Amino acid sequence: MSCPKDWPEPIVRVQSLSDSGTPVIPDRYVKPPPERPSAAISDNQNDINIPLIDLGGLSGDSSMRAVTLDQISIACREWGFFQVVNHGVSPTLMDQAREVWREFFHLPIEIKQNYANSPKTYEGYGSRLGIEKGAILDWSDYYFLHYLPEILMDHNKWPVLPVSIREVIEEYSSELVKLCGVLMKVLSINLGLKEEHLQNTFGGTNIGACLRVNFYPKCPQPDLTLGLSSHSDPGGMTLLLPDENVAGLQVRRKDHWITVKPAPHAFIVNIGDQIQVLSNAIYKSVEHRVIVNSAKERVSLAFFYNPKSDLPIEPVNELVSP
Repeated sequence: MSCPKDWPEPIVRVQSLSDSGTPVIPDRYVKPPPERPSAAISDNQNDINIPLIDLGGLSGDSSMRAVTLDQISIACREWGFFQVVNHGVSPTLMDQAREVWREFFHLPIEIKQNYANSPKTYEGYGSRLGIEKGAILDWSDYYFLHYLPEILMDHNKWPVLPVSIREVIEEYSSELVKLCGVLMKVLSINLGLKEEHLQNTFGGTNIGACLRVNFYPKCPQPDLTLGLSSHSDPGGMTLLLPDENVAGLQVRRKDHWITVKPAPHAFIVNIGDQIQVLSNAIYKSVEHRVIVNSAKERVSLAFFYNPKSDLPIEPVNELVSP
């Protein structure tokens, strides 16, 4: 008898499908024609990319700081996405975080299965998000875990292998919470609010933070499926550590899909639905998706920085006109 926490049908690991060498993906992963990567116009021209911003300017002189603030403001209003460099997180730590998770996904399946997740919390090792029976699935496996609030953090749900993984998760998550705090101040200032306004609206230090590590195995028919279907992020703000060697993230820009070209040791920042609401839609939470690759696997880490879960979210009074 299945209990409520179980998935509605047997879970298939996408990595095992990829490793099997099948030349044809199962029907469960074939997207309807309008949703396939080839159905929409994709802009792969070398001169188009999301804005790249050097956060070092925030600690420069007043004119340099003003330029940096303005660049972030334009990116939030017009793109909903931007990349940041000189953000204060060690490049070595970024590389360690990505590679330790790559190692995890290449562990034997018996070890990974010890962390298999359920629809109840999604925490752990997973291969699907929805519980709709017969749903069309994405070509990806993932690992999801809570970091904040501490009451939700359960170290038993964190892998013990590779040996350094827990230590790396702790240090990486701690550094990203600090970086999100800096960005929240910038977003507030650019809205004409006190620098702590958005952070306080999120719950001050009592916020939510979680990590989703995405593993996109090689796919024999990448034109028929997606690694992650088109969506906007429901939370506050997302910091993505992309795979520097394999592009995959696409951002919607009007009628086009822009394939993001990751800068070395940059984080990709995107505005989530909650900040769009708080900003009265001055900042945009933009649709994005992930394409897959026939020749290379891809690993990325999405860190979600969210308001405290029980706080009502509405547009900031100062940003609402008659």
